[in-house]
Amino acid sequence: MTITRRRLIQTAALSASATAMPFLGARAQTAEFTYKFATNLPMTHPVNIRGKQAADKIREETGGRLDIQLFPSGQLGSDTDMLSQLRSGGIEFFTLSGLILSTLVPNASLYGVGFAFPDYDAVWRAMDGDLGAYIRGQIGKANLVAMDKIWDNGFRQTTTSVKPINSPDDFKGLKIRVPVSPMLTSMFKAFDAAPASINASEMYTALQTKVVDAHENPLSVVSLFKLYEVQKYCSLTNHSWDGFWFLANRRAWERLPASVRDIATKHLDAAAAQERADMAALNSGFQQELVGKGMVFNSPKTEPFKEKLQKAGYYSEWKGKFGDEAWAALERYTGKLG
Repeated sequence: MTITRRRLIQTAALSASATAMPFLGARAQTAEFTYKFATNLPMTHPVNIRGKQAADKIREETGGRLDIQLFPSGQLGSDTDMLSQLRSGGIEFFTLSGLILSTLVPNASLYGVGFAFPDYDAVWRAMDGDLGAYIRGQIGKANLVAMDKIWDNGFRQTTTSVKPINSPDDFKGLKIRVPVSPMLTSMFKAFDAAPASINASEMYTALQTKVVDAHENPLSVVSLFKLYEVQKYCSLTNHSWDGFWFLANRRAWERLPASVRDIATKHLDAAAAQERADMAALNSGFQQELVGKGMVFNSPKTEPFKEKLQKAGYYSEWKGKFGDEAWAALERYTGKLG
């Protein structure tokens, strides 16, 4: 199914109402395993739409044994709160950016190195190949399980309420919201900006009250969080690609019988592939929609930004932090960085 903006909203409405309705088939019996699936995204985001569809298929194919209940929009807390709950077992499933997961698993943010990937073809070769496998191995060391397919968040762009970003100098002194991510904080410090780590649930208010004047995120977030109401300019910096790992608490995952895990894996990875296609279809539409909402777009050249990062020692710093093995895994797909 191809997702358009209108279909996205309609499907989200149906999915949201379905969470309160009994499943008429297999769900009539009491579930053997009732697991929580949390996200920080509004119900209209493809992650939640496809995640809900996958949960329904898993419930049906397991004969009602596994009932995955969706909690969108940060209902169960901030990103850091939900990650803590995932580790303790209070939440069984959670979708989280590797850039934020890096607060627990440092090498989870490896794919997010500034200006590493030129396009989606390069991203998917890496994340469905050895680079993705390497990062999943690192996540596994933290007693979490990452599904094989990473979900798309998108290339990150820069929005501001004060001016467009045309060159690295435009970042100087700019108060910019970033997620709780050491890599993004480091990147914007290298641009001489003033990054502030603020959770997604507090992002809109921070921009509205001028705690920060700028923010960076994929266009889907700008649209679905209605940030166009508090931001005027959007600069297509494409400074980092980001994805969502579908994470499971290892103890909860291993409690499931192998046959149930196989069914869950099949449907969750299929949902990831569908969500990627949804995001690809929606991205150009998001820009058109945001222009209609009054946002002003520009497309700066990337080379000056990469040169600034190199001169600031950003690439050498992160190569040292990740280590030679990890950096080599990244450069197999990106070519030499820095």
